[in-house]
Amino acid sequence: MVVPLVVASILDDLRVGDGRIRPDAESGYKACEAANTGPVAEGCVGAGAGATVGSGSYYGGLKMKSGIGTASIRVGEFVIGAIVAVNATGDIVEWPGGRILAGARRADGKGFVSISESVRKQMAERMATKTAVNIHPSMTHTTIGVIATNLDFEKGDLTKLAELANTGAAKVINPYHTTEDGDVLYAVSTRKLKLPGEQKQQDIALAGIMGAEVAATAIMRAAKMATSVEGIPAYRDFTVKLSQQ
Repeated sequence: MVVPLVVASILDDLRVGDGRIRPDAESGYKACEAANTGPVAEGCVGAGAGATVGSGSYYGGLKMKSGIGTASIRVGEFVIGAIVAVNATGDIVEWPGGRILAGARRADGKGFVSISESVRKQMAERMATKTAVNIHPSMTHTTIGVIATNLDFEKGDLTKLAELANTGAAKVINPYHTTEDGDVLYAVSTRKLKLPGEQKQQDIALAGIMGAEVAATAIMRAAKMATSVEGIPAYRDFTVKLSQQ
């Protein structure tokens, strides 16, 4: 007997908007019907509608809006792409460069909270009192992504591809994979492109390096393409204001 293994992930974004609105089986059916080969919608659509960043208990700042981001690379017949829903505890950081695109804002409106300063202060308090700091992790943050390629990869190959591509996410999300996050990156293949020769390990490495690039780009685009909702500003709000001055 063949038993299919079905994986699934969710974003807990019920605190943004109306938490009574839930996707159901009909929503999934409509999503499949709406699938097409055109440009993928980005920003506050689909799973990105309620996504935010910079809202972990490690900060104590004010969160910002995020959403869905995509990116791809084509080299000849080879294609690798990523789509990511970014609902992270941490900041979204520009790579290369290091500038914070979206994250935990200071309560006084003067820039962003320093994660380094914040966690050191919390650890100092923990060491001084030897008691638990009064912080209640929300456990409601998750960045979910998919890396897709047309190279003919088996299940084990895709596992390694996902591991390599996940390093791209770590470049642009700070911090990443915290105990408040349920981050996961899947890898899939259409298996339409078969390359000759016995160079599978090299192919995985090359695809993984490019996979890390598209994953990082997709995450940055999730922050850049998001639009604000009431009480939660987005990257666009600040860039538009700057461009008008």
